[in-house]
Amino acid sequence: MEFSVAEVHEAIGATRPDAECLVFRDRRLTWAQVTERTRRLANHLIQHDLGVHVERSQLAGHESGQDHLAVYLHNGNEYLESMLGAFKARVAPFNVNYRYVAEELRYLLHDSNAAAVVVHSQFAPTLAEVLPSLPNLRVILQVPDESGHELLPGAVWYEDALASASPERPAVEWSPDDLYILYTGGTTGMPKGVLWRNSDANVECFGGSDAETLEGVVATANGGLKALLAAPFMHGAGHWMTFRTWNLGGTVFVQSIPDRLDPADIWSLVERERLNFLLIVGDAFARPLLDELESSTYDLQSLTVLLSGGAALSVGLKEKFLEHLPSLIIVDGLGSSEAGGQLAHVSAANRASTGSFAISPGNHVLSADLDRELAAGEDELGWLAKSGRLALGYLGDAAKTERTYPMIGGMRYAVPGDRAKLRGDGMVELHGRDAVTINSGGEKIFAEEVESALKAHPGVYDCVVAGRPSERWGNEVVAVVRMRSGSPEDEASLLAEAEHHIARYKLPKAFVFVTEVVRSPSGKADYRWAKKIAADSSGVGQQVTKSSAPPEDR
Repeated sequence: MEFSVAEVHEAIGATRPDAECLVFRDRRLTWAQVTERTRRLANHLIQHDLGVHVERSQLAGHESGQDHLAVYLHNGNEYLESMLGAFKARVAPFNVNYRYVAEELRYLLHDSNAAAVVVHSQFAPTLAEVLPSLPNLRVILQVPDESGHELLPGAVWYEDALASASPERPAVEWSPDDLYILYTGGTTGMPKGVLWRNSDANVECFGGSDAETLEGVVATANGGLKALLAAPFMHGAGHWMTFRTWNLGGTVFVQSIPDRLDPADIWSLVERERLNFLLIVGDAFARPLLDELESSTYDLQSLTVLLSGGAALSVGLKEKFLEHLPSLIIVDGLGSSEAGGQLAHVSAANRASTGSFAISPGNHVLSADLDRELAAGEDELGWLAKSGRLALGYLGDAAKTERTYPMIGGMRYAVPGDRAKLRGDGMVELHGRDAVTINSGGEKIFAEEVESALKAHPGVYDCVVAGRPSERWGNEVVAVVRMRSGSPEDEASLLAEAEHHIARYKLPKAFVFVTEVVRSPSGKADYRWAKKIAADSSGVGQQVTKSSAPPEDR
């Protein structure tokens, strides 16, 4: 037996209707209220003929037979209601990076063939720019915010849509085959939609029970978790841990200031509500949170677990957390859009460390040429892989699906791209992504995408982008640029051009100007050289953080 996300949430809710399910600012929604509100949203979508048009059994792994709903929101109750309501309508929800400029948003909504969107008013102007090129986008639900932007043409206010729809259970048969879609960047820098059967996602991504009966699933929901997921819900880590909290019958809390990381807001909420679980994203979140603890006093004795997902949390910062909260358990969670949750590393008391993970069932290290599984102690640098419940593939991309999910010895694996060794003691030693990605503050930034944006400037002859270590972000983007003869080395002009093509958080933090960009004979960039140049240039060249995303902006 398998169970859909909608079915599981309703079954758990039926056992605890008056318990708090979701808290955001002055809204304290019970499980019964969340059940009703998400049913209303589902019925609104169904009234507009959204749902399943081709059943999963008739489709290949990279195909979808459902309508798709874009969730274009900051954190808040509407984000989570939109995902759950979509599942109840048999519509596939997917995440939208709210930092995207119009060019990126147009690509994403076109690639996903979005039929519906839930959007915060502050993003309405960007959405308005691309609407004429999206004829399939038929339903727009707008959530008001402090921006005060008026309702988009053809849109309906979110609460009005809920108020006018039926609170009854939607008249559809929920299926474990219905899709959950997680958009992530591809190796060329363009987003790719990873397709999951929602029942598989509920276990592998959302941490749900794989019990054989619904009663067994519900039995694991003991209701003891009070969790603040500080990461943006647009990232997998944020909404994965939200649904995990719900799968345990717990209460999800949302920070009062969701558009940026506000440490005082985070710690005040933990203190006031006596929360016991906090999710952050690596050093980029940890540093300002620790700075706040150094300058202010909070009663945080209720907090027992700190989970870092999406980016590494350095040992020194773990030690500082443990100085403030000696009984805290710190967990590094490793996972991927393609494979779900994979490995975990626990630090507590005087045992803070990072960088290695104990191998667990369903996880493997495959050989470099992907022809066998490596045994513990083999010295070969291979690929971290996973078997079992996996994503189906990438939306619309059969070739990439086949590459990422190879069949080896009759078993299907997910190989997201992490290089790793399996030591003799059974610990997985990670060596990072093989692709040219830069993980900065939990955001994956693809070098080729930044390069393309910079090359749009008429004065750029050639450029390569690499990352270098940063205390604030983990890694920061550095552009190694060769200008055309006679063109000035004008960093402000380069940034201004790049801002037309990519979101601000992807912009270089620094430039290094060179007379020649080293490439291979085939014309491919030498990223090892570029990374060395970026590292050696620390302190050389103007820092450009003033034109990048503000430090507190996620």
